[in-house]
Amino acid sequence: MTDAPAATEPRLGCGAAILQQGRILLLQRRRPPEAGAWSLPGGKVDLFETVQAAVEREVFEELGIAIRAHDLLCVMNHIEPEAGLHWVAPVYLVTKHEGAPRLCEPDKHAGLAWFALDALPSPLARSVVAAAEALEARSA
Repeated sequence: MTDAPAATEPRLGCGAAILQQGRILLLQRRRPPEAGAWSLPGGKVDLFETVQAAVEREVFEELGIAIRAHDLLCVMNHIEPEAGLHWVAPVYLVTKHEGAPRLCEPDKHAGLAWFALDALPSPLARSVVAAAEALEARSA
């Protein structure tokens, strides 16, 4: 359960599936929703901000790296009526970045690691499941 009030309408988030040499970069969440799960970097889209700008901003805030969000991979839906959650989050595929990823928000994230796509950790956030399924569909 989250400390936020129950949703009265969907919220807009964003995420980045950052790939390098067949591995994906994940963050372990400290906070709800999905506390303890390994997740994609990302966050919420601010009012009057484009989704692409939000992804680039969130990745820089969380990892200290610069990316360009151009390739839409999938749209993730996180709907939990019993928890009052409804998030919609476009996820962008990123294959190039500038800088070395580091944990910039240790109050929000407990870990940062690269994982092979065929050896993902557990538990996984819904965003990672959606991204992995979209990546598999692309390669089929």
